[in-house]
Amino acid sequence: QVHFVESGGGLVQPGGSLKLSCTGPENIFKPFDMGWYRQTPGNERDFLASISWSGGTTFIRQAVKDRFTITRDTANDTVYLEMNSLSSGDTAVYYCNDYPATRDYWGQGTKVTVSS
Repeated sequence: QVHFVESGGGLVQPGGSLKLSCTGPENIFKPFDMGWYRQTPGNERDFLASISWSGGTTFIRQAVKDRFTITRDTANDTVYLEMNSLSSGDTAVYYCNDYPATRDYWGQGTKVTVSS
């Protein structure tokens, strides 16, 4: 089954940083706009950030705009989400998919736990 693969999550202390990665087969990666999403237990998956297929245009949700950055390596079919000043409220499973998320290529996600 074709899906995206997220990595880079883990346990981090409050105030810390993580950089998540997302990759997938070229045929489902190019030339689509990509997004990062996160989900906590019992809640819907929330959109966080998007980046155009070329990497030239980005959008970050206001709630995390000052702390998260989305980038894209088009040569290596990888999208990144750099997260700074993490707090317990950022604890979630993080996913990538196209943006808007119209295709069912959801992967397993990567879990981020912010705790001291």
